[in-house]
Amino acid sequence: MATEGARLKLDRSAILAFRRHVGALDERLEPGPRSLRRAAWAGLQDSMPRAALLSIHARVGETEPTAWEHPSLVQLWGPRFSVFVVAAEDLAVFSLGTLPDDARGLHRARDLAARLEAALDGARMPYGQAGAAVGVHHNALRYAAATGTVLIRWEGARQPTVWTVPPPEVDPRDARLELARRYLHIYGPATPESFGAWAGIGPRPAAAAFAALGSLLTPAQTPVGEAWILSADEEVFGTAERPAATRLLPSGDAYFLLQGPDRDLLVPDPDQRRALWTSRVWPGALLLGGEIAGTWRRAGRVMTVEPWRPLSPAQRDAVAAEADSLPLPGLSGPVVVRWDTEIG
Repeated sequence: MATEGARLKLDRSAILAFRRHVGALDERLEPGPRSLRRAAWAGLQDSMPRAALLSIHARVGETEPTAWEHPSLVQLWGPRFSVFVVAAEDLAVFSLGTLPDDARGLHRARDLAARLEAALDGARMPYGQAGAAVGVHHNALRYAAATGTVLIRWEGARQPTVWTVPPPEVDPRDARLELARRYLHIYGPATPESFGAWAGIGPRPAAAAFAALGSLLTPAQTPVGEAWILSADEEVFGTAERPAATRLLPSGDAYFLLQGPDRDLLVPDPDQRRALWTSRVWPGALLLGGEIAGTWRRAGRVMTVEPWRPLSPAQRDAVAAEADSLPLPGLSGPVVVRWDTEIG
């Protein structure tokens, strides 16, 4: 691929094709723990009930309604204190990788973790009760999760259940650098600022992580500014073919969990950006032919799809088939797709 000076030049098509490829959105992976870990390489945000399950379904074949509970996965408060599902062997990356650098924040995380462990004494407890046992508001328990000793189970309808585990035997600095590598691999090209916002660690620690990666990074020029990629990923850019896959990505899916200029790159139209990244709960995103082509929301068995362009009968059928394949528990029948506007 052409370069200008020392900076790699990447166009929009190459960037989005790369993100779809590394994000396993070209073709579903074979079922199994290895595929689950790849699907969760940058974590699966689960802040909306069962969003992680639908993100798995978009990437892994034969996904069952209980896939998010697979023994190889755990649930925790991860980046930005949001609920995430990650591979159990990657717990340190998504917890210690966000551990505060400042003395006050570090003390708060470790002190809360120690007090929570003592209060629970090996038990599992609703986090409202756990907060009361520790003597803090239950939302404060999220700060302890950065120590890697706090796991949760949250199904959406009730309070999370919380318990403690032994601390990971990983240096927090190594965890931070691995978290940055994960981010660059899934979201690249990326900037320290975007990494700091995504991880919830702030700009200075993020810039320090990028600086520490040093020769592992390659500078890139993108349509929305200068950024960085992992040097090991350079050969992948421009080689991925444009996929024809249809996917219904849930709210908070990694493919569009973006901020700032990265949103402009993914969705150039400002009205469509406002429809996708709302001020409240985001809708899901319709991925069609390699582009975000609309939004969707579901209430029970009824899925309302708002396309941003006219769809052919074959495309409508593909969306309906994808909706019908969603591994949603507790439905009394197949999902019914309704089209929200005359555009589609």
